[in-house]
Amino acid sequence: MILLVVDTQKGITDNRLYAFENVKENIKVLLVEARKNHVEVVYVRHDDGPGTGFSVGDDEFAIFEEFAPREGERVFDKTVNSAFHESTGLVNYLSKMNEKKIMIVGLQTDFCIDATIKGGFEHGYEMIVPEYTNSTFDNAYMKKEDSYQYYNTFIWPKRYAECISMTAAIDRLRGF
Repeated sequence: MILLVVDTQKGITDNRLYAFENVKENIKVLLVEARKNHVEVVYVRHDDGPGTGFSVGDDEFAIFEEFAPREGERVFDKTVNSAFHESTGLVNYLSKMNEKKIMIVGLQTDFCIDATIKGGFEHGYEMIVPEYTNSTFDNAYMKKEDSYQYYNTFIWPKRYAECISMTAAIDRLRGF
């Protein structure tokens, strides 16, 4: 198993997110557990391109300090919503590692997390989503809490991913 941390970048990791403090603490707990139990942590960053303020070299592009990668942890960049798009190199990397179980956390529920979960499912990965480890903002069609609930309790379970409690997620990282 790997812990895949998607788009937890400075420009969008803040209290505009649904249940931000809960999500922040849960991700931090999973990072500690993964590292303590020798589960590889892999990061993905979204690049909107030069001049957007959300690209390589921009402060907003950097990974949120409280989730920062440690030396040697892999970071993949993407310009599309799915981390599993061929342009990222993530699928090739996971293939070489012979890894099929992905515990996913990050941002944003209704964009890159949804696309990555569905992309991972299509590539044959077992996608695991711990509760309150993904979040999003309000959009023109849904409030942020509605988006979170829609994906985490209706769209992903029993279709694209296994949505589990934090207790179950910690147990999985510990090898139980």
